[in-house]
Amino acid sequence: MQKIVITLFIIILTSGCSQEQPKLKVQIPVVSDTAKSSEIFDGKSAFAYLKKQTDFGPRTPGSDAHKKCLAFLQSEMQKYAGTVILLPFSHKGYDGNIITMTNVLSSLNLKATTRILLLAHWDSRPRADQDPDVKKQKEMVLGANDGASGVAVLMELARQLKIKPPSVGIDILFTDGEDYGKEGDTEGYFLGARSFSKNLPPGFKPEFGILLDMVGDAQLEIRKERYSLEYAPAIVDLVWSAARSLGVEQFSDNLQGWVLDDHIPLNEAGIKTIDLIDFNYPDESNSYWHTTQDTPDKCSSESLEAVGKVLMHVIYNYPSGPR
Repeated sequence: MQKIVITLFIIILTSGCSQEQPKLKVQIPVVSDTAKSSEIFDGKSAFAYLKKQTDFGPRTPGSDAHKKCLAFLQSEMQKYAGTVILLPFSHKGYDGNIITMTNVLSSLNLKATTRILLLAHWDSRPRADQDPDVKKQKEMVLGANDGASGVAVLMELARQLKIKPPSVGIDILFTDGEDYGKEGDTEGYFLGARSFSKNLPPGFKPEFGILLDMVGDAQLEIRKERYSLEYAPAIVDLVWSAARSLGVEQFSDNLQGWVLDDHIPLNEAGIKTIDLIDFNYPDESNSYWHTTQDTPDKCSSESLEAVGKVLMHVIYNYPSGPR
């Protein structure tokens, strides 16, 4: 993904378009300090899902690993969801060839009218262009944290929700082609989110969305991302309130910069969506991002569990009736 941290001075000069977007207002109930259920998220199981994805190799669009991982995602989600729909779309690659990419939309608790969208990208980057070793910059990125971590949390979440269904409906979207673009080419990123946002299923109106991206870092600190605060501050408050009530310290009140990610097209389509992301991977040097160092050993089950616990708390405590 094209993630950027922008100084305040530059934002004042250049962020007029984003600031002109209509503010999406909603009244979100506060998560209670006492959970309504004794839900447990299995971080080790989530890490196994992360490892399974990376075992296929880099999941770059058009590759054999990409095809195998898609089949795995479809078959695994069919165990837990009421419906699993493949949403293919095409994109003209940098070599001029047409690449077929596929979003995966899984829906749980189909009868529920109150619904929450959860999403993560499942592709990995075709080039390690940030690698300090110039010789490795044309290699593909394994994408353990940048891609597989968010998908892993959502797969384990689906497994748990199958065991103990919530009162609300859950739609889980795995987007493709999020990390395809070359550095500086913003039109080459977020391809799956853009396709989905332009072709929403009939009647698709979730209450809000939560994007997971780079949530597996062993030194996890999820700060409040600024586009999320701009588009959907009430959803940020909802999630951080859940983290506080659970004592999950990986969710920080510090601010993250403005991050261009899959939540932008969704917000522009009217779906209030926040981005849970730890861009400092493994620290503020961000030395593993878009490099060959983005491997499972840099991630941890504890980090995946922290994020999964918070999401489960939000889901099980969110009211399903009219507001």
